[in-house]
Amino acid sequence: MKFIITKSIFENIISSMQPFLEKKDASSITSHIYLEVNDSKLILKATDYEIGLECSIDTITESLYGKATVNGSNLLGIIKRLKDSDIIIETADNNLVIKQNKSTFKLPMYDADEYPSLILNQDLKNLDVSTVNLINSIRKITPAIDNNNPKFELNGALIDIKSSKINFVSTDTRRLAISFLQNISNAEAQFIIPKKAIIEIQKLFLDNATISYDENNLIVSNTNMRFFTKLINGKFPDYERIIPQNLKYNLEIPKNMLIESIKLVTSLFSNIKITFKPQSIIFESLDEDTESKTQIDIDLNIDNEFYLAVNAKYLLDFLSQTNKENVTIGFNESNLPFYLEDDKFFTIVMPIVLEK
Repeated sequence: MKFIITKSIFENIISSMQPFLEKKDASSITSHIYLEVNDSKLILKATDYEIGLECSIDTITESLYGKATVNGSNLLGIIKRLKDSDIIIETADNNLVIKQNKSTFKLPMYDADEYPSLILNQDLKNLDVSTVNLINSIRKITPAIDNNNPKFELNGALIDIKSSKINFVSTDTRRLAISFLQNISNAEAQFIIPKKAIIEIQKLFLDNATISYDENNLIVSNTNMRFFTKLINGKFPDYERIIPQNLKYNLEIPKNMLIESIKLVTSLFSNIKITFKPQSIIFESLDEDTESKTQIDIDLNIDNEFYLAVNAKYLLDFLSQTNKENVTIGFNESNLPFYLEDDKFFTIVMPIVLEK
């Protein structure tokens, strides 16, 4: 195998494959990237069995057919050190040889025929959603996906395809985030995408792509790239039961005013108390070590005073994903879950119960 490729192109592709490699066991073949030259095209694959990525590049020269595997982390380390010009890659004596000018590097290879196949079930259903809408929808709910929860289904996002709309849902048990799109032609279905896959999809796909799935896998692909992930096998909580059907209060509040006030009185992971009065809102840090407070004057058109106590991060996560100038805060009582709403996106948050 041999090919010549521009350093910047090769480095970008190898970098994008790093999250798909086995990190804990460098002796595993899944810590390697698979390379194949065929018909003047370079094909690269990376997988840890749970997620995988296949890329093709046709901007190579002086190519000779062949295939190889090489440790992906070590390969990237070498490529990063090279100058921004063409690189020669070839195989020799069970080594991958990297050359540039008078520099030469050798990395050991494994048997490329033993590399895991990314070929999946061809009987897939297409998800008829534009890539831009998909990315925007999952981006909004990503902060509320849990990490390392023993209930595996909470470590991912639910795609709930209903007759009239598609709900994108996540929860870390303290908050529930839902974004939604109109469903035009998709059959009803539910599946859970792991958080790692959700994050990588947002990095990789910016333009049009084809999205397809079956009971076990999700595939996102375009002309030069194919991504796959195994789906989480589990039953997502009955999230619709948590959505309040009626709210006593719905307040329209300027987004930037909220962000500035929250950041003024507290750090990202601190708890905050927000007191709503008929003519003002008071923000107070609940940190034991410091006392901070600020007030904004605004006509809320309410008769009674009430408060919400919450982790500031939950509010800022929601506000960072909103599009409109104003957001809606809906609630019934101070110690009951409250509702944050933007265009086709809302979050329900469990408050901190304060002793009266």
